[in-house]
Amino acid sequence: MVLLAFHRLHLQLRVFSTTLLDGIFLAKPKLTYFHTQTDLYSKPITFSLSSSEHNSVIQRVCSLVYESYSNQENTHFKSTLPKLELPLDSELLTPEQCITVVASLADEAGSIAALSFFHWAIRYPKFRHFMRLYIVSSMCLMRNGNFDRAHEVIHCMVKNFGEIGMLKEAVDMVFEMRNQGLVFSARTLNCIVSVAAETGCIEIAENVFDEMCERGLYPDSFCFESMVVAYCKLGRAVDADRWVSAMLERGFIVDNATCTLIMSVLCQKGFVNRAFWIFNRLIELGLTPNLINFTCLINGLSKRGSVKQAFELLEEMVGKGWKPNVFTHTALIDGLCKKGWTEKAFRLFLKLVRSDSYKPNVHTYTVMITGYCKEEKLNRAEMLLSRMLEQGLVPNAQTYTSLIDGYCKVGNFTRAYELMEVMKKDDLLLSISTYNSVIDGLCKKGEAREAYKLLKKGLETGLSADLVTYTILISDCCKHADNRLAFALWCKMVKFGINPDIHTYTTLIAAQCRQKRMKESEKLFDDAIKLGLVPTKETFTSMISGYCRDKNISSAMKFFQSMGEYGCAPDCVTYGALVSGLCKESMLDEARKHYDTMMDKGISPCEVTRLTIAYEFCKKEEPSTAIALLDRLDKRLWTRTVDTLIRKLCSEKKVDMAALFFHKLLDKCQIVDKITLTAFMTACYDSQNYALVSNVNKRITKDNLCSSVLHFHSSD
Repeated sequence: MVLLAFHRLHLQLRVFSTTLLDGIFLAKPKLTYFHTQTDLYSKPITFSLSSSEHNSVIQRVCSLVYESYSNQENTHFKSTLPKLELPLDSELLTPEQCITVVASLADEAGSIAALSFFHWAIRYPKFRHFMRLYIVSSMCLMRNGNFDRAHEVIHCMVKNFGEIGMLKEAVDMVFEMRNQGLVFSARTLNCIVSVAAETGCIEIAENVFDEMCERGLYPDSFCFESMVVAYCKLGRAVDADRWVSAMLERGFIVDNATCTLIMSVLCQKGFVNRAFWIFNRLIELGLTPNLINFTCLINGLSKRGSVKQAFELLEEMVGKGWKPNVFTHTALIDGLCKKGWTEKAFRLFLKLVRSDSYKPNVHTYTVMITGYCKEEKLNRAEMLLSRMLEQGLVPNAQTYTSLIDGYCKVGNFTRAYELMEVMKKDDLLLSISTYNSVIDGLCKKGEAREAYKLLKKGLETGLSADLVTYTILISDCCKHADNRLAFALWCKMVKFGINPDIHTYTTLIAAQCRQKRMKESEKLFDDAIKLGLVPTKETFTSMISGYCRDKNISSAMKFFQSMGEYGCAPDCVTYGALVSGLCKESMLDEARKHYDTMMDKGISPCEVTRLTIAYEFCKKEEPSTAIALLDRLDKRLWTRTVDTLIRKLCSEKKVDMAALFFHKLLDKCQIVDKITLTAFMTACYDSQNYALVSNVNKRITKDNLCSSVLHFHSSD
């Protein structure tokens, strides 16, 4: 009925004000106010009234409204909008009669009377969602010159139709009303934007906001905040950040609750630095941060691994008079555990245990247990589990899942299954996450058949495989180069409505790259981009490695250079793949440039990268360049690399060059690796280069190097 009325009205609105509305005014009866509230009930009203009966109903309703006013203070009548309590059954009025009452009251009793009855009417669903009631009411008020009250009616229409999913129809009608003389106000458009944002109609909100800007109307802070909150609830951090930036440019700030929401979403999506900047900017504009704001940002920093920065923020928080609570400490413990610093985390945990103010809760214990499980310190994890139970705390599903995951990593599936039985006994839900931990462990131990059996049992209990499940199984297939089964699982996942994420794509891309199937890898990469997925560092590294294996250095360089466009920074593995690829193609100058860039950025090259580039320059008879490259390493890495390089040169019978590095090794180290020494001496004897043996013996004797080395020579 509402839709039908709306479409009829939308088509005829331009003639509505001159025909229908005038008809209402011409047809309405002259008001005669009755003085008994029971008059309306003296005769039952039906929906098939004659014209005279219709007029009688209108008169009686209007009389009741007027009497309601006469019982209130005159000052209230004029200055405020009374809340009517009419002794009237709403079922006795039709929507059409309701419209006529509003028009009659607006004409003879004034705007306040009409508006008060309007608010009484929209308490009831049959009137609240009747579009014509809003249109007639607003136009009657406009005829009285009361445009503020007309906008009030429009606000009600937007809110009430928004709650039933008909916001677009309401907004279309608002814009149509502009042709009937409704002058847009910032308040009305702000209202539309806010309602649209609250109901998730983001496109409508964006369009109305643009309309406001085009008309020179100024959105208020609540309008901006509504958009920020809407995008945050949708998890669209980039769009939320865009609106926050626009707010800050206008000097608007948000309240503490919205600040926490913004920080949480940005941190969850990995934009911790941006969250930190917005936090500081809000403080500059006048926001007084509270404990929850600080804790939220500390949690974000901790999860990212910026533990030092998290503790610095903690000091700032304490300096402002806020004392950290159990949630603050838990966030820091989680951060320390993620960095592998479980001993430091445990010291902070003990601080909570000994505190009189706060005690560790289930989440705190779970975080600490998870940290120990990741480091395979399962005895300590079990100790904490026992401690939890002694304290009367009930472990949750995540607590047991962390333990199960830990035991699966070390191959103790017996204990993992025991913990699953404990969960069942304690009526804890065995979620697909718990099954995923065991399935992943089984696959990594080469027990894929057992993993599929376990998954089947889980599915029989009503669980459904999720994205993580499929990614684990696809990864196992790729590890065994079973592309057919991997893509079959992929198709099955998509069929069940599970959209692959960038990690799933990366798993398949890496598998294709290992097999030098670069066309297939490119297609997967392009498909991920088309879906709006953001490639990760691992995605790019796989592509770069694949192209280098395929000897397509130009494509590898193209992908390497495009990493910044997606916010990815190459790590030692990425640089290593590129440097190795360049070395294999004898592009040593280019390889050295990237090696130096990596070192300049403070990225420590892995051993394969260090050895590869040094050896390639040695092959090119440029040992001095190799020495210069290795001299940038710290002593520990330098020693390990030179040891390996000497052995490799000896195996290639490049004894003279090996001697150069061996003497460099003696210059830096008092203790020489026995394997390196044996390899060098053996190579010297095999090549009959006894002079080198003699020189090394003299060097060792002269410098009084370690006894183990001397012993080696004496035994020779």
